[in-house]
Amino acid sequence: MATDKHSGSISKKDKSGRRKSKTNRICKDVMINLLKKLFFLFRYYLDQFIDFLFSLYWDGKRHALPDLEKKHAILMESAVTLAEKIRKNELKSEDLVTACIERIKQVNPILNAVTDERYEEALKEARQVDKMIENGLSEEEFKKKPFLGVPFTAKESHAVKGMLHTLGVRARKSARADEDAECVRLVRAAGAIPVAVTNVPEINKWQETRNMVFGQTNNPYNTGHTTGGSSGGEAALAAAIASPISLCSDIGGSTRMPAFFCGLFGLNPTAGHTSLKGSGLRSGAEPTMASVGFVSKHCSDLAPLTAIVADQQAHLLQLDREVHLKDIQIYYMETIKDLRVSPICSDLRKAMNKVVSNLSAQATSTASAPKPYYHEGFDHCFSLWRHAMSREAESFAKLLTDNAGEAVGLLELGKKLIGQSDYTVAAILKLLDDQLMPPVPAAWADELTESLREDLIRVLCGGGVLLAPAAPAPAPPHAALLLRPYNFAIWGVFNVLKFPAVQVPLGLNSEGLPLGIQVVAAPRQEALCLAVAKHLEKQFGGFVPPCKVPQKDS
Repeated sequence: MATDKHSGSISKKDKSGRRKSKTNRICKDVMINLLKKLFFLFRYYLDQFIDFLFSLYWDGKRHALPDLEKKHAILMESAVTLAEKIRKNELKSEDLVTACIERIKQVNPILNAVTDERYEEALKEARQVDKMIENGLSEEEFKKKPFLGVPFTAKESHAVKGMLHTLGVRARKSARADEDAECVRLVRAAGAIPVAVTNVPEINKWQETRNMVFGQTNNPYNTGHTTGGSSGGEAALAAAIASPISLCSDIGGSTRMPAFFCGLFGLNPTAGHTSLKGSGLRSGAEPTMASVGFVSKHCSDLAPLTAIVADQQAHLLQLDREVHLKDIQIYYMETIKDLRVSPICSDLRKAMNKVVSNLSAQATSTASAPKPYYHEGFDHCFSLWRHAMSREAESFAKLLTDNAGEAVGLLELGKKLIGQSDYTVAAILKLLDDQLMPPVPAAWADELTESLREDLIRVLCGGGVLLAPAAPAPAPPHAALLLRPYNFAIWGVFNVLKFPAVQVPLGLNSEGLPLGIQVVAAPRQEALCLAVAKHLEKQFGGFVPPCKVPQKDS
């Protein structure tokens, strides 16, 4: 009987202890969530204040982009349409290349996007194309060259034979490519004509396109604001209606970020399906989460262009698969809870809400309506990306010296303070992060990455897509991102997962800066992303020019 009483006494104590422990946990969680909300609120207003201060300086240096002349109006067409007109002999390649070159010459003094050009060679090649077509080409020959006679530009980190290939690094300021990168070779083989290469941040590793060789590239919508990076030169030219085909790459948002900041569509395909040989001094044999992609004014260009650079693996991506919107299950997340990343601004939250409302109206039942989604992995976007970067073969510190040594962050910081460093502040910050900060715990990062990947595949494998924020805010003033260096991680986390993602423009905000969202799918499900992107292009207007363009009937 004593034992029973004693056991009952212990049981009551256990229950009381458990209740107290549970209450303490709840109180702790409430306090943590409250502190996080206060922190994000503080960050939001701090970002606003920083942008205001930087704008005071940059707005005085703002320059308007020249309006598109009627003789250049053809550049508003998609690359697919331009290729078709050349094929049908409705448009001369020489006239198109001439318009492209003339427009680049108009806008580049304002944008500072081009680092090297081959205008005369491009015109010569265009005349050869026109002669070939006049002499007659078979349908089979046109199929082999689907973009015959269409001009293209490439970010300078893609080697283009005979052209500068500096990667924005002073140690390579005179370096020229001996041969084409594989992606450039494939685009040329498809009949497109290279016209110029464009600016990148050092070794493609920053959110702003600026380096110590060519300087800073400006946003066509507001030249006092960033184009993003690393394909910022490409996005600037494409948005300025100067380049029909813009060849990019993406390891942490480098295609999608400039696409967002410059109001364009951008596709980063499933990793492992495009060759990086000759891009950023890569051999192409290294495993990587990077992919070759494109930005464009037209969603319709993304699939056929990506098929070109995917080459023998294009069929695996099923880019031309027909998908109906009604058959796609939509998921969405309105925010990211990574403490390193700025909170999502009201403009982008409203844009997301409009998209969700639009897609809800298209749903055939309550079950098919858009559903919210979140995973704790999104609380650690930057950490997961930083860990994944440690698995990449390239060494940022060595590449900065053109593999002639290794840059040291602390030394370069000291040299920068007295104006003697060969590197930008952004490059030095990355050196310091790589060399001084402790590595991300590998087991934790691998486990969380796999958990996020498996859960998203489970959710999306039935034919779903995830709508995700594009960024915390539209394109900020130049240099402001030095004070928020982790914001790119919203794009970068999907590189880590090796998922395809399409950046979709959604018009402009009250300040005339582009808005947008990401559409993400499971690996090799690009067709789903593109189907949603095409729908949103029709519903929200797609690309909005940063200057006046001639009316089609004028």
